[in-house]
Amino acid sequence: MLSTLAPHLVNGLALGLLFALLALGFMLIVGLMETINLAHGSFFALGAYVALMIAAPPLAPEALGGYATWPIGVRYALALVVGPIVVGVFGMGLEFALRRTYGKDPLYGLLLTFGAAIVIEEAIRLIWGSQERVLPLPPALQGPVPFGDVFFARYRFYAAGAAALAIVALWLFIERTSIGARIKAGSYDSELVRALGINLPRLRLGVFALGIALAAFAGIVMAPIWGIRPQVGVDAVVPAFLIIVLGGVGSFWGAVLAGLLVGIVVGLTGAFAGDWAIVSMYLLFIVVVTFRARGLFGRRSALDA
Repeated sequence: MLSTLAPHLVNGLALGLLFALLALGFMLIVGLMETINLAHGSFFALGAYVALMIAAPPLAPEALGGYATWPIGVRYALALVVGPIVVGVFGMGLEFALRRTYGKDPLYGLLLTFGAAIVIEEAIRLIWGSQERVLPLPPALQGPVPFGDVFFARYRFYAAGAAALAIVALWLFIERTSIGARIKAGSYDSELVRALGINLPRLRLGVFALGIALAAFAGIVMAPIWGIRPQVGVDAVVPAFLIIVLGGVGSFWGAVLAGLLVGIVVGLTGAFAGDWAIVSMYLLFIVVVTFRARGLFGRRSALDA
C-alpha cells in the first residue's frame, strides 16, 4: 500500500510547493497594493513560453553564434534565470497601467487585470499557437529514480527542490533585508511608509515585478508537469487564490502549508479517484473555512510570518 501511494505523495509534495510559490507571488502583490491581480496566472503561462523560446529557440543552427546547438542543460539554465526576469519586466508595464486605479474602487483594478489576462492569453495564441508544447529538459532531470521496488520521476524531486529553495530565498529576502522590511511595512500602512520618505511607487513597481517573476519561475518549473498551453494560467491562478485564503491572508508560512496540503490532497486523491483530484482541493477549502473562516494562520498583514 505504501509503495503504491509513495509516488503520488511525492508528486503531491512537488505540486504543493509549486502552488505555494505561485501563491506567495500573488500574496506579495495583494499585500502591498491591495489589488487582486487576475493576470497572475497569465504571467505564469507566459513564463513557460518565454522559457520555451530560450531552451528550444526556432533558430537556424548557425544563428546567434550557434546558440541553438548549445547543450540543452545550458539553455535550460538560461531559461530558468532569464525567463522570470523577462516576464517581470512585462509585469512592470501592467503595474504602470494599474497606478491610475490606486486609491479608487477595487473594481477598476480587477477589471484592468482581467483585461490584461485576456490580452496576454490571446497574444500567446497569436505568437505560439494553441497547440500544447513541451519544454525540453536536460538528461540529468529525466528518467526514473528507483527506491527498492518503487520508481519515482527524477524531475519531481528537482521541481520540489527548486520550489523549496525559492520559497526559502523569498522568506530570507523579506525577513533579513531592508527592502523586505519596507515591503512588510507597506503591507501594514502605505501612507506611513510614504511619510517616512520611502519611494512608494518605486517599491510597488519592484514588488509587482518580483511577484510576477515568481509566477513565471513557477510556470517554468511546472511546465514539464502540466504542459505548456495558452490557458494553463487559468488552471494556476484559481489554486493560488484558494491557497492564500486557506492558509490565512496574513501568513507567509500559512500559504506554504496550505499549498502543501492542497498538493498532497490532490496527489493522493488522484491515486484512488483521478476524476476527483481537482475537486478535492475545493472540498478541502470548504472544510477548513467552515471551521476557521480566516484560514489556518490568518493574520492582519499579507506578509506577516
